[in-house]
Amino acid sequence: MAQFQIGRVEGRWEDFVPPIQGGQFQPYTGLDAKEQSRATAGPVSPCISAERQVKGQGSVCPNSQPTRGANSQNELAFLDSLSKEEIVLNTNKYPALDTDTQNEIVKKYLHLHNQVRAEGLYNCNYTAYAWELVRCSLLFGLMLFFLHAGWYCMSAIWLGWFWSQLVFAAHDAAHMGITHNFTIDSMIGMIIAAPMGGLSLGWWKLTHNVHHIVTNAPEHDPDNQHLPFFAVNHRFLGSLFSTYHERIMSYDAVGKFLVPYQAFLYYPVLMFGRFNLYVQSWVFLIQGQGPRKGVAWWHRWFEIVGNLAFWYWFGYLVVYKSIPTLWGRFVFVMVSHMVTMPLHVQFTLSHFAMSTADLGPIESFPQKMLRTTMDIDCPEWLDFFHGGLQFQAIHHLFPRIPRHNLRRTQKLVLLFCKDVGIPYALYGFVGGNKKVLGSLAEVGRQAAILAECQRTISARGDLIYGH
Repeated sequence: MAQFQIGRVEGRWEDFVPPIQGGQFQPYTGLDAKEQSRATAGPVSPCISAERQVKGQGSVCPNSQPTRGANSQNELAFLDSLSKEEIVLNTNKYPALDTDTQNEIVKKYLHLHNQVRAEGLYNCNYTAYAWELVRCSLLFGLMLFFLHAGWYCMSAIWLGWFWSQLVFAAHDAAHMGITHNFTIDSMIGMIIAAPMGGLSLGWWKLTHNVHHIVTNAPEHDPDNQHLPFFAVNHRFLGSLFSTYHERIMSYDAVGKFLVPYQAFLYYPVLMFGRFNLYVQSWVFLIQGQGPRKGVAWWHRWFEIVGNLAFWYWFGYLVVYKSIPTLWGRFVFVMVSHMVTMPLHVQFTLSHFAMSTADLGPIESFPQKMLRTTMDIDCPEWLDFFHGGLQFQAIHHLFPRIPRHNLRRTQKLVLLFCKDVGIPYALYGFVGGNKKVLGSLAEVGRQAAILAECQRTISARGDLIYGH
């Protein structure tokens, strides 16, 4: 980025809302330097105080656009009131959003970062990865053994578990958490994802990097934009504009039918999650959405060849050549993919039930990560099952810490949270699932209320116009 530097800011840098998130800026008009600085600084905070929102003064964060595409003022008022309520709940639960408080949090976060480095927690434990290799090899070997024996369902189960374990290592590599070298870790991740798993690491990085920047922001985070199947926040009921997909996420007739029942559909839909990953990966590769220049220009072609290799060994050699009947092939494919459902639960568990409110640019990075992410508590011997995804809050604070060091890092983060007064969301696996289902059920209830309002308004209109 050095080639783009045009100057230095004297004093403290004041964050502002970027244009892609709705920030408004005035062009240069020939003012003197001091006046120009004031004119072009943009909004420092897009949110009014919680107290003013309670009193009904002002509006919700302008970059939230909570009701774009809403069909009536009644719907807008209903969704607006829910947004205000969410912001008030968050501002009451977390440290104040004044400059001094947030600066102190940042200062202590940087001190925490130095502690992490000093304790060597960025250093990869390669012995742990040797055990990962042994575990994955055993799972794949068991898949081949039962496939040869004709126990196709059992073989499919082992294959699904093999894929689940592979994803954890691919996630580590994509964050440069293994060797900390971009090219080497990219190669490791792509080999795991494409020829072994049939997926695109490039697609995953494209969405996941955005997810880490704007975690849980309904308009910006592609990892919680799942209409028409799920609306993880009431703002999706107003047909939001996605800055990632660059289109309106329409809350259409299908969404209106499914969302009220999303708490019941959560697990069944996630059983088919792997099929969606195939589609997204091929769309990414065919359209060439990844880098076309620079050191990663060749990644697209490597992944295309890798995915073709995957469908050769899995689709042709395993499914077509090794299983004699059409029904047996169908069952093998469905079982092997559906047993990966717990993995897709883990993908969503740490964020679906957490805050989606936009508290403005003054909120510090560590506070936002801890506000939008929960961790899952489990005994240390079960860490292999969760693959580090149970430490999502820790991971969001320090994305490049190798997975096997996250448990040790958690102890330091707990002390940090206690010191700065930020709640650390930690639930058991069952408790976390209950919280997610409760959150989905609440949005489903809000969707049902909104639908009833629409029916009532429509009925009144019919009476007024004599229909």
